[in-house]
Amino acid sequence: MRQELREKIIQVCERKIDKKDDNVGVSFYAFFANKNDDPELLMEAATWWIQTHQLDHFEKAKKIKEMVLNGL
Repeated sequence: MRQELREKIIQVCERKIDKKDDNVGVSFYAFFANKNDDPELLMEAATWWIQTHQLDHFEKAKKIKEMVLNGL
């Protein structure tokens, strides 16, 4: 996963955790605007989320942040 996407995921997860709490859930769609302005990056996130790690549609933001920080 490219660094740009890693940073975006971490920022979004941190923002959601700060706004809610450690139990807040996210989907990979949370890392993108409603308009699909970067389909290649969206597909990269979807591949990482669905194919590589077989994650559920919603996962805890804390879990996703930790996975990204650990280089998974």
